[in-house]
Amino acid sequence: MTARTPAIGESLSPAPALLQAAFEATPEAVVLCSTAGRTVVTANAAARRLLPAARPGHPVPALLPHHGADSFQAEHEGRQLYGMRRDLDDGHHAWFLRDHTEQLARTTALEVERSRTAFLAEAGRRLSASLHLRRCVRTMVELAATHLADAAMVVLPMERRQSTWTRLLPGLPVEEGTLHEPKLGEVPGLIEALAGFPPIPSRWLDPAQVPGWLVPAGFGPLGALLVIPLPGNAEPAGALILARCGPDAVFTTEDEVLARIFAARAGAAVSAAVLYREQVDTTAVLQADLLPPELPEPDGFELTGSYQAAREALRIGGDFYDVFGPAGSSTDTVIALGDVCGTGPEAAVLTGKVRQTLRALRLVHTEPATMLTVLNEVLLQSSRQPRFVTMVIGSVHRVDHGRVRLELASGGHPAPLVLRHDGEVEEVPTSGTLIGVLPRVVVRPATVELNPGELCLLYSDGLTEARGGTTGTEQFGESRLRQALSECRGMPGAATVERIRQLVSDWVRGGASDDIAMLAVRAPSRTPLSLRGGGAPAQSPYVIAARRGDRRPRNRS
Repeated sequence: MTARTPAIGESLSPAPALLQAAFEATPEAVVLCSTAGRTVVTANAAARRLLPAARPGHPVPALLPHHGADSFQAEHEGRQLYGMRRDLDDGHHAWFLRDHTEQLARTTALEVERSRTAFLAEAGRRLSASLHLRRCVRTMVELAATHLADAAMVVLPMERRQSTWTRLLPGLPVEEGTLHEPKLGEVPGLIEALAGFPPIPSRWLDPAQVPGWLVPAGFGPLGALLVIPLPGNAEPAGALILARCGPDAVFTTEDEVLARIFAARAGAAVSAAVLYREQVDTTAVLQADLLPPELPEPDGFELTGSYQAAREALRIGGDFYDVFGPAGSSTDTVIALGDVCGTGPEAAVLTGKVRQTLRALRLVHTEPATMLTVLNEVLLQSSRQPRFVTMVIGSVHRVDHGRVRLELASGGHPAPLVLRHDGEVEEVPTSGTLIGVLPRVVVRPATVELNPGELCLLYSDGLTEARGGTTGTEQFGESRLRQALSECRGMPGAATVERIRQLVSDWVRGGASDDIAMLAVRAPSRTPLSLRGGGAPAQSPYVIAARRGDRRPRNRS
């Protein structure tokens, strides 16, 4: 018998079995409920997997709200369920259920990963903010105790059979101390971590073996311990100890991975801080010999020096001055002021070499002009690349009537200036070729005498070439220097040098400048005598003949 095809517009009345088959085939979980009797009419297979209690003829599971709620979200047998209610007619409604367990797990994992990423970013930023070792370690324990554990402790590598440690416990400030070598072996895994071995999993460490000095009694029962090495630059940078309190406390695998990543970044920061400290210590040792010396207080004349490096942070550079006291049978004091080409560490190294050479030459009582000649040969033989020096060397000693005599020799350096008692400024007629360039140098020495109260100033060209003024590019110049020196008539040597230094600083106004060195020799003033001439200084036969065209010293009459 052939089935009849329904006419157009004729409704199809499916059999109950067909409706049930369609209901079961629906992928979404659906529970059909009787509103009046609050019983389950039917539930498809998807719904029964989520709610086994949703069986036809049985009461609606308590998980499904009865009145006033169109949706719900709840945990059921380890699953996160979400449901929406739809009224079908006056006596029936349906619940459409969804399992959000995997989605929530992914969301939670994403939030955890974002949190860990944010923590590591913060750790990297804070740990790299300082190269001070102590501050870096304190930052490390603060980060670890806040994000990784209840308590954190950092132990640095041993030095002289003891280690320094830094610890942070809940509610307490950061603590610091030292541990002797035998104590380190009392903490499980600490010796291995300090030696750089791979970290031991937390489950292998027994918190009960932790000594009392590691975690005080007020911390509470120790439930989990984690000891991680801090990787350093070619050698371990220390160890990080993490502790959690409570009998159920644990470090999960994810916790240990995060702690190791943090330890790697922290170890790099500690290594950088240690390296920086070593470099600072080394620099300090080297600077101690390269910095200008403390000037002696010779009998019969005053010495005043001033040095300002182009790079203030380095404190040393290419300009220098030095003073060598009497040696052996010689009673003279030798002074030197020079300028090595360049600035910074390379110039400072050559400066040290020059000063040591001069010190050795002083011991053999070499004259200033000869010292420059020998120094030229030394530099030509020892320099890997051409590096020249300009300098002035002088021999200073007292003569009669309170005068001071200087025998000066120059090698390519600005001529010293002499401030007379009447305020006149004269230039010492000494000159010569650069030191360290030519096989043979030419030096023209000069001798000058200072009457009481008069001063001789040795300076580097960084003073006259300092740029500033209204335009910021104009040089201070020799004329301004002469004028400034003239205004210092009658002032002590220290006040004269300080005034000139301040004038140049005001001229530059904080701008960039070259190294500046000054060294002043002053004959001390004496009380005028009520004798012939009213105690006026006698004319010295070595007064610089700046007024004469030949610029040669006068002969003693």
